[in-house]
Amino acid sequence: MADSDHSRLSVAVVDVSSGHETEFLALAAEFEVVLARAGYGRAHVVRDEAEPRRFYVVRFWVSAEAAEQCHADVKVRAVTSRFYQIARVTHVVNGVRRPESLRPLMDDRRARVEPDRRAGFERRTRNLVLPEGERRSSGDRRLGPRRLRDRPGTIDLVGAARRAREHADAAFSRFKVGAALETADGVVLTGCNIENATYGLTICAERLAMFKALSEGHRGFTRMAIVADTDAPTPPCGACRQILWEFGGNLEILLANMTAETGRHRLKDLLPLPFDARLL
Repeated sequence: MADSDHSRLSVAVVDVSSGHETEFLALAAEFEVVLARAGYGRAHVVRDEAEPRRFYVVRFWVSAEAAEQCHADVKVRAVTSRFYQIARVTHVVNGVRRPESLRPLMDDRRARVEPDRRAGFERRTRNLVLPEGERRSSGDRRLGPRRLRDRPGTIDLVGAARRAREHADAAFSRFKVGAALETADGVVLTGCNIENATYGLTICAERLAMFKALSEGHRGFTRMAIVADTDAPTPPCGACRQILWEFGGNLEILLANMTAETGRHRLKDLLPLPFDARLL
């Protein structure tokens, strides 16, 4: 890797579920064949000698355009969706972002964690220091793990949130909300509010999107779009702000209604003086 072109390199850490190692290796081989035949690049899988069920998937792209085409390829999606069924995939390096769209991944959270700070799922076991990352421009996503793009290199995050809102179950409040969360490597996961007769078990769209992302192995996030059918901006509630801060850091929050964007904020401005793992 030291001699590789880092501008065309992507790396993912794959923690395979117990008993699925053979299935994963077969999928990895299939993934390599698909990449090579389509001319997107090549892939290489390395097993962690210390962790038998941990693998590193290294992808060498022909170009940034080839990487974008690969992410939109139906055959590639079919293989990668099977990866997520048997393994936890964490993307740690993405070197195919376009220079004009580079920006810091997180302003003041896990990208710059103090040595003694514990955060998220790791806070009770070991210190967690995530590498600094940067947001890439990418495509739009509907519900589920598949990428859908309006055109290569563009994400319509607000549009994804509007579509998610259509699935809201708001039988009591009649107030439907959709949310779309963008990960550090350009994946978009969505959520909608789901209400319950007990009210207390209701979950907001923002938290649903975050929990969905976490359950699929994502740990780095850049921004979230929130859509409601209101003239005034509809910011996240206090509970959602807390969850988004703990797992997403200083996200960019895009607020919109059914026709237009209504505001943009940084989460640190919506949740000043937050309580988080730094205080534990």
